Amino acid sequence: MNGIVRYFQEARLELLRVTWPTRQQVLEGTQAVLIFVIALTLITFLYDKVFQVLVKLVLP
Repeated sequence: MNGIVRYFQEARLELLRVTWPTRQQVLEGTQAVLIFVIALTLITFLYDKVFQVLVKLVLP
């Protein structure tokens, strides 16, 4: 039981040492991820359309 209590005490102390990102940093990171995901989605969509056309040309 003592080990469990010690674990949570140490975990709490570790969380107090964490340098949390600012709101601006979180927003910038989120924006970068969203832009990347949208771009990757568009690229995947375009590749899919190109392959659809190519398959229709090969297999009418």
